Amino acid sequence: QVQLVESGGGLVQAGGSLRLSCVASGGTLSSYVMGWFRQAPGKEREFVGVKSWGGISTYYRDSVKGRFTISRDTAKNTVYLQMNSLKPEDTAVYYCAAASKLRDYMNEYEYDYWGQGTQVTVSS
Repeated sequence: QVQLVESGGGLVQAGGSLRLSCVASGGTLSSYVMGWFRQAPGKEREFVGVKSWGGISTYYRDSVKGRFTISRDTAKNTVYLQMNSLKPEDTAVYYCAAASKLRDYMNEYEYDYWGQGTQVTVSS
């Protein structure tokens, strides 16, 4: 059973940066596709980005391209979401998720394990 724990959220002014961490236990990251999702108040959870098998390919939603970067540290079994040039519309609870098999990386229902989420608030 894989457990994921996010951290690093907080309150930041627009234009600022945050780095979220997701530590995995009970499994090794290289065995999973690791995704990041977010859910703003009153909205459905949405795909943010994903790092594919072996960490070779990374994909992002259009609104965060060029601002967000996913990386991983296999030695620490941790995946990161570096968020730069934050905007108020990035305010949400951010979740990391792991999938052992994936056809549609944007589909949250294909992910097997989820963290508890970490709040990111961007003030204008």
